[in-house]
Amino acid sequence: MALEAGEGNQGQQTDGREQETDSEDELLVVYSGGENGEESGQQKALLPNDHQQPAHPAPQQYTSPRLRAGSFSFSFSTHLLPLSNSLEVVQHSLPTLSATSAIALVVSAQIGSGIFSSPGTLSQNCGSPGESLIVWLLAGILAWTGASSFAELGAAIPVNGGAQAYLNYSFGGWASYLFIWTNLVALKPGSAAIISIVGSEYLCRILYHTAFKASPSESAKAIPLIVTKVVAILILLTISGINGLSVKAGKHVPVILTIIKLLSLVAIIIMALVRLANGQQSDNFLPQNMFKNSSASPSDLAAALYLGLWAFDGWDAGNYVAGELKRASKTLPMVVHSSMGIVVSLTILTNWAYLIVLPLEVVTQSNTIGLEFGRAIFGPIGSFIFSLIVAFSCFGALNSSVFTTSRLVSVAAEERYIPKVFAKINPRTSTPLNALGLQAFLTIVMISFGDFKSLVGFYGTCAWSFYLLTVGSLLLLRIREPDLERPYQTWIINPITFSTVASFLLLMPIFSAPIQSLAAFGFIVSGLPFYYLTTNKELRQIGFPKLKWFNFNGDRRSAGADTTHPLRRDSFEALRPQDDDDDDDDDEDDDDEHTDDHSKS
Repeated sequence: MALEAGEGNQGQQTDGREQETDSEDELLVVYSGGENGEESGQQKALLPNDHQQPAHPAPQQYTSPRLRAGSFSFSFSTHLLPLSNSLEVVQHSLPTLSATSAIALVVSAQIGSGIFSSPGTLSQNCGSPGESLIVWLLAGILAWTGASSFAELGAAIPVNGGAQAYLNYSFGGWASYLFIWTNLVALKPGSAAIISIVGSEYLCRILYHTAFKASPSESAKAIPLIVTKVVAILILLTISGINGLSVKAGKHVPVILTIIKLLSLVAIIIMALVRLANGQQSDNFLPQNMFKNSSASPSDLAAALYLGLWAFDGWDAGNYVAGELKRASKTLPMVVHSSMGIVVSLTILTNWAYLIVLPLEVVTQSNTIGLEFGRAIFGPIGSFIFSLIVAFSCFGALNSSVFTTSRLVSVAAEERYIPKVFAKINPRTSTPLNALGLQAFLTIVMISFGDFKSLVGFYGTCAWSFYLLTVGSLLLLRIREPDLERPYQTWIINPITFSTVASFLLLMPIFSAPIQSLAAFGFIVSGLPFYYLTTNKELRQIGFPKLKWFNFNGDRRSAGADTTHPLRRDSFEALRPQDDDDDDDDDEDDDDEHTDDHSKS
């Protein structure tokens, strides 16, 4: 694969290891296999390096992993290191991802442990079955408005990288750096901690609830909190150890887990319909009970929205591979709206099914709603089966999270965003043991000091700070660059609604959960000193030379480069496919040309 820089210098990538290029500023192609939460696959990102290399290109053969694949991958890494902020960079990646594959990617990224863990706490915050379903609907609509806004950005700036690319283009390196920093120290460890706790709770209750306790409230009280945390840490250490022993041990997360989750949701909906047809439903939807004891507290509703949005998290997954979508400017909006329609429908119907079968007091007292549902339908064997399905889904998601985050940490260290010691690869196992250790340490800290509800609040504050900033960049670009080509333009009400509600979501937890909120903002802001210390030429000259391992921009600023727009418009205009009547024939010709290029090199 050729990467053009300036006059078209080339860089190659083989087996996930970086190869040097002959450009004035070295470009690296990074492959990070993995999932954010629940996806697996590979993703490309361009990274700047401040070393200079003489011009002596030595083309090497490159075979895209996607071209070798016999079937599409459901997912790709959703949190990656930044696209290069160099003005000279032009990104050229093969547009090999079809609309069907992209829809599968976004659906699998969203449907995860959240649908099996959030309903109980969300219903507890709402107080009534009717209000809880309304909150689920509002969460789905809010996620949809955000996804639609991201679709406009992705169509206008069709490059890989998602939010970090749009932040880099709109605000500059500091915003993109903070996004990466927050992913490394907060979002990735926070997500892994939540998944570990959910898996631990299901695993513990297989024993406590299924074997010993008939009442869910007795089951919840019977399990000491310390036991849940210790089991969660043991699960994390076990999976981290497996990933540390061998590259192959943690590399592939079976797509079958995603299929099982989808089939489980469909089965839950069908079983609820059967119960309803037989007149065996709960009394949650009787007129007098629908909105009984509904909460009117803004902080409770904000917490409930966070829980619903956690279940929908992943709606921006398609934007991270926009550069690889065929006819991205047209395909990405269709992918976004199709996948959101599927996920919102399944999520609302599944929560309706829970409330049809289970009394509200059972729903509100449990973080393991799948176990309760299985027990209500099939007895102890049903709770055992549903618990195993959810637990192993969490294990698979955690395995992917550990695998990809360790590679993210390793590449970040190699690129000097964090100390380079974390880039070291163990010669015996060929795995980044130091990166795995750092990730495990940060995750254990979050497991130790937080529970499911507090961690979701912490994660939500971090994530939605950048969602708000990214959608805000859309409004900024509408004003600052009205002539920017926008093949897809969302209704202006979507980003305005999203930004308004996101601001509310960020403000309310400050009053209801100040510790988690302040901790989240503290994690984000803590990246600013490192950014400014390492990009300020004068500070580096008077005493911070060794902080160059954190350097985000290399020496580009000191060299006098114009960084007003780190991604120039002409760096992605060339990527936008031209529309004609022979798209399919052109795709075949393009594939042949790419194949010839690979064979020649």
